[in-house]
Amino acid sequence: MFRPRLLAPSSQMREITVEAESWPIAGAFTISRGSKTEARVVVVTVTEMGLTGRGECVPYARYNENEKDVIAAIKAQVQAIGEGMSREDLQRAMPRGAARNALDCALWDLEAKLAGKEVWEMAQLGAAPRALTTAYTLSLGTAAEMQEAAKRASHRPLLKLKLGEGGDEDIARVEAVRAGAPNAALIVDANEGWKPEQVLPMAHELARLGVSLIEQPVPAAEDEVLRGIDSPVPLCADESAHGLEGMKRLVGLYDFINVKLDKTGGLTEALSVMRCAKKRNLRVMVGCMVATSLAMAPAMLIAQQADYVDLDGPLLLAKDREHALRYESSLVYPPERALWG
Repeated sequence: MFRPRLLAPSSQMREITVEAESWPIAGAFTISRGSKTEARVVVVTVTEMGLTGRGECVPYARYNENEKDVIAAIKAQVQAIGEGMSREDLQRAMPRGAARNALDCALWDLEAKLAGKEVWEMAQLGAAPRALTTAYTLSLGTAAEMQEAAKRASHRPLLKLKLGEGGDEDIARVEAVRAGAPNAALIVDANEGWKPEQVLPMAHELARLGVSLIEQPVPAAEDEVLRGIDSPVPLCADESAHGLEGMKRLVGLYDFINVKLDKTGGLTEALSVMRCAKKRNLRVMVGCMVATSLAMAPAMLIAQQADYVDLDGPLLLAKDREHALRYESSLVYPPERALWG
């Protein structure tokens, strides 16, 4: 474990630390871009007046991020954070992404503690968060492997399937999962794996199998081909959707967007994205990377207004951190204050 401790000078009001952590995955997690057996996360703490706020992020290679660069980006803000930088200033000082997410969520947590309130109150959300039903993800595998995984998860109401390169193999995977979990609602996630000409034929086959949503069927750079397409299954942007910038373009391409804090660069912009999506009649899935409960906790706030919730990251781990979120089957409960918020 890499643990640089970043101490603000004594003249500053805050102390900041950053840690890189590794959390083993239960088995392996496989998507169309590859497989991994551990979740690598970066955790930030910001301490003021004896109170500590925490945030967790996942550097993601798909967005040209790595652990070293994310830690360096956080280090670059230590002096400003130590001197009392606000969340609003943080949005201007850093681009959206994993590094800003960890800092932003740590500041929300700290501000709430200093004010003696909870984050949902600070964010003026109107009501305390409630327990929600999350999707449960089945890794990409052979049809037989995915059918067995579906059988084990058949008690869950919503399953999310990682698919491959489209065509007959992917259809066979979905048929196998449907056989293994006949009563579950299904979301499929291609992770940019399909060719543009595959989208409509695949969508019609998936509609036959009762699939509720198709996530990111084609590469983000090619998704203009989706404009005006008459898909029988709604389409959701993930790799194509990051923050406020560019949301207008998604209208007419997708029906849903997947909001993840590591993409928006934290809870602050994610709240704005949720409001913007509503204005533009885009429905929302709130998703996550494979990470611990500390990364899920802030996302639980925006998930209160989502059409789909996909906050199963801790369920994919061999072990979660202390004061973890409580999961009862697919029902996930809001965080304890000892964790975040």
